[in-house]
Amino acid sequence: MNTGVKITAFAAALAATFGTAYGVGKGVGPVEEPKKAEHGDHAEAAPAGGHEGHEEGATAPAPDLPGGLQVSQDGYTLALETPTPAVGRSTLKFSVRDAAGRKVTAFTTEHGKELHFIVASRDLNTFRHLHPVKAADGTWSVDADLPAAGGYKAFADFKPAAAAKGVTLGADLAVPGAYAPKPLPAVAPTATVDGYQVRLGGVLDPGRAGELRLTVTKGGKPVTDLEPYLGAYGHLVALRDGDLAYLHVHPNEGGPGPDVSFTATAPSAGTYRLFLDFQHEGKVRTAAFTVKAGATGKAPAPAPAPATSGTGEAGHGAGEHTHG
Repeated sequence: MNTGVKITAFAAALAATFGTAYGVGKGVGPVEEPKKAEHGDHAEAAPAGGHEGHEEGATAPAPDLPGGLQVSQDGYTLALETPTPAVGRSTLKFSVRDAAGRKVTAFTTEHGKELHFIVASRDLNTFRHLHPVKAADGTWSVDADLPAAGGYKAFADFKPAAAAKGVTLGADLAVPGAYAPKPLPAVAPTATVDGYQVRLGGVLDPGRAGELRLTVTKGGKPVTDLEPYLGAYGHLVALRDGDLAYLHVHPNEGGPGPDVSFTATAPSAGTYRLFLDFQHEGKVRTAAFTVKAGATGKAPAPAPAPATSGTGEAGHGAGEHTHG
């Protein structure tokens, strides 16, 4: 992961992604749903530049892929040893292999961990931010609760000690059983989890950096004593509906609440699911949001005051944190 951003869409070293900037901006408004965007639309990758104006035979550079779309990248491969876990609590094992097929054992610690491991269901209703334990031979393992059968995707976000930049790799998991996908939760500016209300302000635009501000309250009162989690007061992951392109950002500089600010750039128009991890009173909680990325043609309005109850229910089972 990079400084404040593990960008490259929900990825390190990838250009079109969430970026981290410092200093909290002003006048951030609520997330709006674009007029022409339809719920469930799948985002498309940004097109490569045209050939017009190039010399004959020249080709335009291919666009960078968002993070997590490849199982192998930059000479590294995510190798799952348990690709078909059972419903319920299972132990997931995996390794990162180098170009010669050897297990990588040396990683650079970033944001408190050598490797961050995310598991999300294909319908984006289940999200797990896990912290696996590495054995001496380079095998990682972690317990995860996968509540239903169906397709999942695992993401490994890391920086090998021998590499100059970080990598985010993705691989499919399949949980056997009867599959009943859930619809994507509706777009809403507020999520409620464990009695906390989190309001999302800002507009997520493709190809243009903007501020997202999340405000945490409890019982109608601002939470001003958020606790550091992975070296920051908030941790944000975004996944694009359809292909689960991965964006990973860390907050701008700021105090311990109630606001946690991020600077983000979506790689394309489409629907995204945002997952905010925050820690308070010794426990990490996850607030989840569905947003549409697309230009609205209007300047953002001031963010409304935080509500005491939310319309975007994250659910107690939406996020899980397993520490190693």
